[in-house]
Amino acid sequence: MGRDGFHPFKGRVSRHFGDSLAPDDAYLSYYDIRLTKEDVDTLKNDWLTDNTIAFWEEYLEREELRKYPSSHIVLLRPSMAFMLMRTPDPLTLKDALPNFTRTTHIFLPINDARNVSVAEGGSHWSLLLVSVIDGVAFHYDSLSPSNYNEAMLATNKISILLGRPLRFMNLEDSPQQENSSDCGVYVCIQMRHLLLKRLLSANAREKVSMSMGGKLVDANGGRKEMLKTIEGFRKEGERRRSTEESRSSSPFGKSKTDSRSPPRIDS
Repeated sequence: MGRDGFHPFKGRVSRHFGDSLAPDDAYLSYYDIRLTKEDVDTLKNDWLTDNTIAFWEEYLEREELRKYPSSHIVLLRPSMAFMLMRTPDPLTLKDALPNFTRTTHIFLPINDARNVSVAEGGSHWSLLLVSVIDGVAFHYDSLSPSNYNEAMLATNKISILLGRPLRFMNLEDSPQQENSSDCGVYVCIQMRHLLLKRLLSANAREKVSMSMGGKLVDANGGRKEMLKTIEGFRKEGERRRSTEESRSSSPFGKSKTDSRSPPRIDS
């Protein structure tokens, strides 16, 4: 499940921009997330990076959650979830983490990495959804029970932070992946489904099933949709930059826009 798999699309990342970029070069700046070419490449047919999943969470927050201002749902970034799991006393992280006082649900991407000194470590992603109001942590693992212990650990750490017990439920009927590289895509697709179709669309008095049993996860379609979303934002960022350059251009001076910077979306 490492990131050295077969790339059927290699060399055809972008006709406009991507072909000239090195793996570590910035591809898109989207609010607080700076995607590199490598991050985007993993969406072709590889194991998703922390940054790619973080982009998807940022996207869901900016484009979907903002439509529900009264909701109190947190999408914890992979780096924060990992730090939470590997910190002996999670209470020491209170200032670095969101304020969970009014939070009803917390989504955590779970990774099986153990070495805090290795960037992009681990070999498997799964999803933990903590229902604070119900006191239950639901675990969705597409290669069950690979991340059982990691999800249990994260549940215990969150429980300490919240100051209340949580019941851990490993949902064994979760959709299972068919290869060794789709785990991160399953996390992203299921996160969106649970957020939009279960939590945000539910009536306040309605009892909602959190099981994903019987649900089909189209990983290939999910990869294409995420790539399309990124390309759409990149084109919009290029359009905005071109407009800004046109407005700031002058026969007496150079444009203030740095053409080396990636297309940016921040509003």
